[in-house]
Amino acid sequence: MVKSVVVAYALWALGGPLGLHHLYLGRDCHALLWMLTLGGFGFGWAREAVRIPAYVEEANQDPEKEKKRPRSSVSPPMGPVRFAGQVCVGIYFGTVALIGLNSLSFFYLIVLPLSVGAGVHLVSSVGQQTSDLQKTMTACLVTSPIFYGSTLSPLPISLAASITAAQNRRFKPPQTPGSTQRLGPRLYRLGLAWLAFSAPLGYCVFHNTTATLYYLADSIAALLDVFWFLPWLRGALEYVLLIPYRILCVFTGGGYYEEAWRKVLEILLKEYSETEKDALQVLSLGADATLEEITRSYRELAKQWHPDHNPRKDAEEVFVKIHEAYELLLRWHKPHRFK
Repeated sequence: MVKSVVVAYALWALGGPLGLHHLYLGRDCHALLWMLTLGGFGFGWAREAVRIPAYVEEANQDPEKEKKRPRSSVSPPMGPVRFAGQVCVGIYFGTVALIGLNSLSFFYLIVLPLSVGAGVHLVSSVGQQTSDLQKTMTACLVTSPIFYGSTLSPLPISLAASITAAQNRRFKPPQTPGSTQRLGPRLYRLGLAWLAFSAPLGYCVFHNTTATLYYLADSIAALLDVFWFLPWLRGALEYVLLIPYRILCVFTGGGYYEEAWRKVLEILLKEYSETEKDALQVLSLGADATLEEITRSYRELAKQWHPDHNPRKDAEEVFVKIHEAYELLLRWHKPHRFK
């Protein structure tokens, strides 16, 4: 099907940073690159205002003529824009890996160089060009141990990979007539690639958000406990501190949505902090212990370690730890915590 310049420009204007126009023109690598970088960090999308006619012309080329054109002996030109894009996207992919995957074993030896190499190769495969993936990845794996443990390591790894990709660039083999794949399988592969890129980053963001919400909840609970002797003042402060949450419920419709938001917050905050995990260990309990089990264990241990019944010198110290652990876990299980 012949591609239209008008349609390409319309898609560029409406969803250019998401690569809709490249998807329309059959440039899947370019579309994926734009999805992951939001239009080449905005600069690439703006630059395409004058590049789209050339893209449309390329998409409308006759496959038979392209097949007859000799390409194997001629290397495609290497422009400074493509090289700079390879370096920048390689660093970008490496930075995302540093944020979301740095806890994995052999991160600096395997995960980081493969991430940087994937970014460099993605840029090198835009349009009618590509490069030698194996040599690009080898350059990354060789360079990475030299800068082991450095947060700046994506830069030299990306430079080495970009130079290698530039030296081994070549034209893609011409498509045979009728080889254009249907939109469904193309979207499926692009979706998998997008998930592979965003899932580690999304997990990292969610994990940090959970930790932040939990810290805020503990801080608010500690502040309210200061006013235990004035219940009316404590209730007033609790109401004021929860105003942002109540406003959020109003904007989402209240009723069912308020209950849904409460459940979401409960899920986010239903994790033990390190202090509370230590408290569970003091009471010889696991993370799945119920309030009844916590109370039963506390009573047994308190009876066992009470200074009046235990002659050991450290009995009083252990008894205080047991009591503090129980009080901490009791606050965590308060039914009004998420109200």
